[in-house]
Amino acid sequence: MEMIGTTLLTNELVTRDNYLTFHKYIGILPNPGRIIDESGTTEQVYANLKNDPHVWSCIQSRKSGILALKWNLTTGSSSDTAFNLVKEMFDNLDIFNLISNILEAIYYGYQVIEIMWEEKSGGMFLPYEITAKPNQWFFYDTDGKLRFRSKGEPQGEILPENKFLVPRHNPSYENPYGEALLSKCYWPITIKNLGFRFWMNFLEKYGMPLIIGQYTYPPTPEELEALSDRLKNLVDSQTIAAPSDITVDIKDIGQSKSVEIYAQIIKLANAEISKVLLSETLTTEMDSGSYAASVTHFKVRQELILGDVKIVENVLNELIKMVLQVNGLWEAKSYRKIAPKFVLER
Repeated sequence: MEMIGTTLLTNELVTRDNYLTFHKYIGILPNPGRIIDESGTTEQVYANLKNDPHVWSCIQSRKSGILALKWNLTTGSSSDTAFNLVKEMFDNLDIFNLISNILEAIYYGYQVIEIMWEEKSGGMFLPYEITAKPNQWFFYDTDGKLRFRSKGEPQGEILPENKFLVPRHNPSYENPYGEALLSKCYWPITIKNLGFRFWMNFLEKYGMPLIIGQYTYPPTPEELEALSDRLKNLVDSQTIAAPSDITVDIKDIGQSKSVEIYAQIIKLANAEISKVLLSETLTTEMDSGSYAASVTHFKVRQELILGDVKIVENVLNELIKMVLQVNGLWEAKSYRKIAPKFVLER
């Protein structure tokens, strides 16, 4: 076997620059999770998906598992100056809203969050506001760096250090935008909405009982038309006066089987949405299940919460690192030992 040269061993050979693609020339790395329909951008599609009541319920259920947790700062071996600085920052920030914004990355793939700094007494800098920004304002270039779509820079502006937090959900080399769970809900919601539409059309046509009016003798065309008008009024007024030579019957057309089909479509779509967002179905569906199944589903939910906790903790500990760097209190080699650490208690 031919020996591999040292350069080949130490250098990265398979890169985006070496892969021939149109996007290489425009410098934009496309988001493989993009969904665009008549409503506009991917983010607008995702926002529309969140309007689905079942999606919203699943998101709130998953978020609440994190937002209900208490948080704490561990001192480690940090100096009093470093710890007090970090504690002051968290005491003055809306942590609840910040954590909620961080968790949006799970559903959109990533979430860009801008940090606004201010100088405090003693020359220290601390964030005074941390705001989530629209993801459509940003893109990743072919080097995997996040850029801002500014008016002055058609190729986008590189984001400065210590200015942005970018939580991501399962990012990869191929897809630095992260994995957006909402993109996996698109087709179940589309099918569900079609099921509702067909159901409403069916009810409009066949949902009302069939009203049958009959003469006891062969009527004239004019008499039939007059009876038809009176029966139409019956639908609105729920009353009708008829002579003895007219009989009125109300019959159920027996549409229960068709209704069950539409209800089943919606139920199955909701189950698929629950699997995507919660990895289980029992906590959002009213159907009964075995005790063993309920325990299994509860364990799955707890595992999801633990994974989401890691995302939040990693992002907020990155924020702590930024605060220490900006104020000259950062020691890279011993960071894990001496820096204060944000922890969600579970």
